[in-house]
Amino acid sequence: MGLVIGMTVGDTTLGTTVANLGMSDVRFPKPVFHGDTVRTRTTVISTRRSKSRSDAGIVEFEHVGLNQRGEQVAVCRRAALMKTKPV
Repeated sequence: MGLVIGMTVGDTTLGTTVANLGMSDVRFPKPVFHGDTVRTRTTVISTRRSKSRSDAGIVEFEHVGLNQRGEQVAVCRRAALMKTKPV
């Protein structure tokens, strides 16, 4: 799971994450074997402004790790507190 989430940072959250708030629905539907190639897909599930911080919002992501055959090998939902643009 660390590999799957880590691969998405450059495209999704680099320099904007204030804090990771947690993961849920963590699953490993298929095993990963030596020699497998893993790629990731991230979907933004929801966004909302933080009630306690005017400069941040909460984003929920779904991260999916896929092997070279397109089979899901890791899935999770992650909530993160992210910097926002000023209003």
